[in-house]
Amino acid sequence: MPQRTSLADADCSIAQALDVVGDWWTLLIVRDTARGVHRFDALQQELGVSRKVLTERLRLLVDAGVLAREPYQDRPVRHEYRLTPRGRALLPVLIALQDWGDTWVLGEGETMATTAEASREADRVRALKGTRLPELVLTGDDGEPRDPVAATPYTVLYCFPGAYARGDAYPPGWAGIPGASGCTLESCTYRDQSAAFLAAGTTVHGVSTQRPDEQRAFAEKEGLRFPLLSDADLTLTAALRLPTFRAAGVSRLKRLTLVVDRERTIREVLYPITDIEASVREALEAVRRVSDRPGAP
Repeated sequence: MPQRTSLADADCSIAQALDVVGDWWTLLIVRDTARGVHRFDALQQELGVSRKVLTERLRLLVDAGVLAREPYQDRPVRHEYRLTPRGRALLPVLIALQDWGDTWVLGEGETMATTAEASREADRVRALKGTRLPELVLTGDDGEPRDPVAATPYTVLYCFPGAYARGDAYPPGWAGIPGASGCTLESCTYRDQSAAFLAAGTTVHGVSTQRPDEQRAFAEKEGLRFPLLSDADLTLTAALRLPTFRAAGVSRLKRLTLVVDRERTIREVLYPITDIEASVREALEAVRRVSDRPGAP
C-alpha cells in the first residue's frame, strides 16, 4: 500500500479533518456503522473492500477516536466497531454529502422537500422496505429518550420537514420550497385518526429534525395525542439514509412515511408523498394489509 500522505495543517481545520476522513473508504465505513453494520465481515461484505484495506481504515478510525472496538465474543476474541461521540459528530457531514448528491448529482439543483416519483432518490428510499431499523434512541418532545419503534405490533413513523406553534417561526421562503408546506395538516390528520391506528395495534410517531422544545410547543398547540421525536443529531436520518434538504442552515427531513413492525422490520414505505391526507389513509391501510398477512405480529 502506498505511504499515506498527511494533510495535517495546524492552520486549517479542513485539512486536519481530511487527514482523518479524507479517504472515501473511511466515510463509507462511518456510513455503514451508523446504519448498524458493526462487524468486520459484515462491513467487508457491504463495502466490497479487501481485508487489508478494511483493516487499515478501521485502525485509522479507531486511532482517531472515531470508532471504538468493543468485544462481542470471548473465544476467540472478536470485536465490533461502534461510533464514538466523535464519530457520531460526523453524521451531519454524511447527510450534507448525501443532500448535495441528491440535489446536484441525481437532481437538478433545486431545493425540494420531496422528489419525483421516478427519481433514483425515490428508488433508494423505497428500497428500505424489508430492511431493519437498527437499535437507536431519539429524544421525545418531552425531552426523554425514546425508541422510535414502539412495543405495539406496528409503528408508523411519519417524517416531516418542520411544524411550528407560531407562523413567524418558519424559515424564510418556506412556502416556496416544493413539498415543505402541509406539516400541520399532516400531524392534525394523524391526530384525528389516532383511534383508528390504535385499533389497528399501531403507535404513531412524528419525526423531524427540530429541537424537542419546538416540537413540544407545536404538539401542545395542536393537541397531538402521540409523541413527536427529534432527530436533531441526524441519528435516524443517517441510519436509514433518509433524504433531506437544507433550510435556514438546518438539515430537514423530506416528507415520507415508514410502517415498522415491532421486530424493527420496515414493512411499507410511502415516498414521495403528494397528497397528505391520502397518505395518512394509505398508512392506515398499509398497517391493516400487513397485519392480515400470514405470520404477521
